[in-house]
Amino acid sequence: MTQANNPLHGIKLETIVTELVDKYGWEELGSRINIRCFNDNPSIKSSLKFLRKTQWARDKVEYLWLKTNKLPLPAPKPYVEKSDNKPATNATHTNKSTAGVNADIWGK
Repeated sequence: MTQANNPLHGIKLETIVTELVDKYGWEELGSRINIRCFNDNPSIKSSLKFLRKTQWARDKVEYLWLKTNKLPLPAPKPYVEKSDNKPATNATHTNKSTAGVNADIWGK
């Protein structure tokens, strides 16, 4: 598999984060991408740990880096709506206002 059309090929995540911090600083970076690792006691090490585990955050960081360097941007990812496949067993599960907050999550 070749990566000819991938502008991120060969670029380390550490390089991306370091360049963004050098260009914007932690405060500006945290306002552009609102994630805790940029806003609360930020460091390269903690940011890399979080970004490697969290794909949506990594996508935002990579997108900002591509935009900053005026490189081709990736096609938007299709929106996938999460559906709950559990059938409603009674009226309390279908009416969130009477079931309470997060009733669909906790099943109460």
